[in-house]
Amino acid sequence: MSNTTERVDRLEEALMKLAYAQFNTEMEIRDLKGEMLAFKNEMAEFKNEMAEFKNEMAVFKNEMAEFKDEMAQFKDEVRRDQRAMNKRWGEISNKMGTIVEDIIYPSVRRIAREHFGAPEEMEFEAQRIKRRRAAGDRREFDGVFVWEGHVLLLEAKASVRPEYLEAFDHFVRQGGFFDYFPEYAGRRLIPVFSALALTEAEVEWLTAHRLYAVAMGEDAMALLNGPAVDSARLPH
Repeated sequence: MSNTTERVDRLEEALMKLAYAQFNTEMEIRDLKGEMLAFKNEMAEFKNEMAEFKNEMAVFKNEMAEFKDEMAQFKDEVRRDQRAMNKRWGEISNKMGTIVEDIIYPSVRRIAREHFGAPEEMEFEAQRIKRRRAAGDRREFDGVFVWEGHVLLLEAKASVRPEYLEAFDHFVRQGGFFDYFPEYAGRRLIPVFSALALTEAEVEWLTAHRLYAVAMGEDAMALLNGPAVDSARLPH
């Protein structure tokens, strides 16, 4: 009887352990299901966030495409505006040159009479005259005054640069004028460089190269280095 009782007790104990183990397994499975469900929910949220991110990226790409188009249009507009501005500055520069020449030309005509003894009625005079020489190239002269035995050549500039002075000096010294006006060969050439304003250094440079300098004086355009050039001028 006692053996039977012991066997029953051991069986009950085994059943209890089995029941406990099954309970723990069920609890673990339940916890795992909960975790899996939570994971699925998190994955669903992540997918939604990724979908939103993709939508935002699509919107960003569209905005960038629009920005690129706008920048391309802006660059085209800037190029058009730049071309228009360059053209306008060119027109203004040309107009300035014409205005300066229109101011200087009559003053040099007066100086030709007062200082160089030119008559009231010139043999020939012209402003912005274009001539072609035998070599074929063409050149424009700001002013040419011709009277008996003399030719006054005017070079007028709105602004002065060293290369302008050097180019005029080279042209005069090489006898370039008479290549364009061979009919006046043998006459005394009076080279005049003129601007509305000339610095003291520029006048000194012109004097050293025996070129007459004309610029605005106290009241009017004036010959600034006449006596100095007269006393040292090259023979014609």
